[in-house]
Amino acid sequence: MNVLEVKNIAQKYQAENGETIAIKDVSFSAAKGEFISIVGPSGCGKSTLLSIISGLLKPTDGEVYVNGSPVLGVTSHIGYMLQNDNLLDWRTIYKNVLFGLEIRKIKTPENVARAEDLLKKYGLFEFRNNYPSQLSGGMRQRAALIRTLAVNPDLLLLDEAFSALDYQTRLTVTDDVYGILKQEQVTTIMVTHDIPESISMSDRIIILTQRPAEIKEIMPITFDMETRTPLSCRNNPSFSRYFNHIWKELSIYE
Repeated sequence: MNVLEVKNIAQKYQAENGETIAIKDVSFSAAKGEFISIVGPSGCGKSTLLSIISGLLKPTDGEVYVNGSPVLGVTSHIGYMLQNDNLLDWRTIYKNVLFGLEIRKIKTPENVARAEDLLKKYGLFEFRNNYPSQLSGGMRQRAALIRTLAVNPDLLLLDEAFSALDYQTRLTVTDDVYGILKQEQVTTIMVTHDIPESISMSDRIIILTQRPAEIKEIMPITFDMETRTPLSCRNNPSFSRYFNHIWKELSIYE
């Protein structure tokens, strides 16, 4: 069974000049541990689609299922990360990581132990008593990811999650995040406007048309290498072929 099933999603809005169709008949699925990116022209409805998958927005038509259960609203089965890490400046990194467990009222000894294990596994345990302002942008993003993973979501949604970082930090962070998500086998859907980022991190890329957004193509991404990382993908000969294809598909909307 797939972790995520998106079935015939459509979204319409009432405007002064009539009905506006934002998304039209979008369907796809994601398997356990799969990383899928969604790209498309600016304003085509990528973030709207992510809001529907997360349960924050009810679609006009269609259904979303996570592990076979319908998504009818915000649920602990889905984690959501935005471009701002949203760490609380007055709480230590340790208390920030536990914050999700607290607000969901699942701060059990087992879940706290899992959060501590994630901090240790991904190099932040020695900084657990530091405050967010004392950490680099990359470390803050790692802490935000650990906070999200601590509640053990079945599905992770990333909405331009790295766009606030400078270019060099962004390259390092995508390597970090990719390694964590693959090791933890977390199914991930990422919306991004950055084509190289989508290629370097994804197992598949969904290319959307301009509004109303429909799926133009679902593109498998494979690299012939023993150990794949986002940074190594950028240096692979196949990278430019993928980039040129996606660029061509999107440039017709410029």
